Amino acid sequence: MITVALRTRTLLAAGGAVLVSFALTGCGADAGDAKAEHKSFAFSGKTLTIVSDDSQIELVPADVKDVEVTRRVDGWVFMGTGPEAKWSMKDGTLKLRVKCDAVASSCEARHEVKVPRGVTVTVQADNGAVTATGFSTSLKLRSDNGRVTVRDSSGPLDLNSDNGKVEGEGITSKSVVADSNNGSVRLTLASVPDRVETSSNNGAVEIALPGGSGVTYQVSTKTSNGDVHVDVPRSDTSAHVVRATSDNGEVTVRSAN
Repeated sequence: MITVALRTRTLLAAGGAVLVSFALTGCGADAGDAKAEHKSFAFSGKTLTIVSDDSQIELVPADVKDVEVTRRVDGWVFMGTGPEAKWSMKDGTLKLRVKCDAVASSCEARHEVKVPRGVTVTVQADNGAVTATGFSTSLKLRSDNGRVTVRDSSGPLDLNSDNGKVEGEGITSKSVVADSNNGSVRLTLASVPDRVETSSNNGAVEIALPGGSGVTYQVSTKTSNGDVHVDVPRSDTSAHVVRATSDNGEVTVRSAN
């Protein structure tokens, strides 16, 4: 339950000033309970770019020809407008917008995007979590304010959150770059990578790597404030390069077995 208390305000009206005191109590928005809207966008390219604000984005590859989007939006506003949702596609860029403009508001949106198989995806989310599952193509996912999560994917990964965790589970990608400006970075790899580069300005960094007969890693670590733990076979000449740094947080490189 969310309670928003609005202080006493003085409203000017014809003939003098009127003093109004009030309080607003309401339930927080939950887009998961909202009615689903569906829309297909014609697409024929090799790279899909998604630009969003104020929404959670969930991505999956699918046996579809077009880009298929399911939208759920919920919320309330006081003395304003919204939630107002818009979606559009032009030149390979899908725009998903949600706007709440009010003195007080609680708005939430979720967009589930089915992407044709074989298409690479770039996401720039202004405010909201980004999740991608099951991709074999490259992903470049950015959130200015929200968690970035990738599961069970094998294509090259470039992941970044300015304010949120970055997580990878069941990753079989050969190349992974994962950074957070304010949040932890945690990766679990299911096959031996060629290159993993991770960093956090404020948060722990943890990489779990698979082992195997004769498998070694060329590991470099650095933290300005925190402990460092490395528990994988190491070699300065290994072709499997792992870099993990944090300005403020613990750094761990361990076995996933």
